Amino acid sequence: MSDQKSTLTDAVHDLLRKAIIEQALQPGIRLPEDTVGEQFGVSRTIVRHALVRLQNEGLVITRRNQGAFVAEPSREEAQHVFEVRRCLENEVIRLLCQRIPDSGYDRLEAHVRLEETVRGKDGPVSIRLAGEFHVLLAELTGNKVLVRYVNEVVLRCSLIMSLYARNHSSDCAVDEHSQIIEAIRSGDDARAIAIMGHHLGAVAGRAELSARPNSIQSILSRYGKELAR
Repeated sequence: MSDQKSTLTDAVHDLLRKAIIEQALQPGIRLPEDTVGEQFGVSRTIVRHALVRLQNEGLVITRRNQGAFVAEPSREEAQHVFEVRRCLENEVIRLLCQRIPDSGYDRLEAHVRLEETVRGKDGPVSIRLAGEFHVLLAELTGNKVLVRYVNEVVLRCSLIMSLYARNHSSDCAVDEHSQIIEAIRSGDDARAIAIMGHHLGAVAGRAELSARPNSIQSILSRYGKELAR
């Protein structure tokens, strides 16, 4: 794939993923290659490559003779994803209590300040930012393999929340993230893991089926404007 095609694929992938995580593209909605390509001004080949990447991340599924759809995790799968996430994030906490870089606290606190800007205003954006906080924690361990797996489960949890969450409290998320930072700063991994466990348990506990169908054209036209910049 040429550099230009690769760049366009990255852009379309990132925008589609953002639309899914921000709940604009709801679980179960069909993603026709021609429609997506038209809205973003790219070829179907570019869209196909982006959809394959999203499928590898668990955000999209492909059905024979029907095309691609935003994934709809079952409740059982959702439970399994959260179980794996808890295990991975416990290891993240353990490693950070041992070796967080000097700039780590500044980066985490800057992200919490960003979360503060949408406190009580935008549930979908706050869900995305909350997930990015956890990915940042993993990045600060310096373990690229761990980052890859944490990123995947966080993305899947964000999709699960868009399908099942009965509400999202940005106030709780921001406060709990601040508590996690302070627990890591104290170097007490048992306390930090306990706080993380309570935090993830509260997130999982807000699950309940929810669906809001919408036109894919109207959704993607807004995101396509970002590609044209």
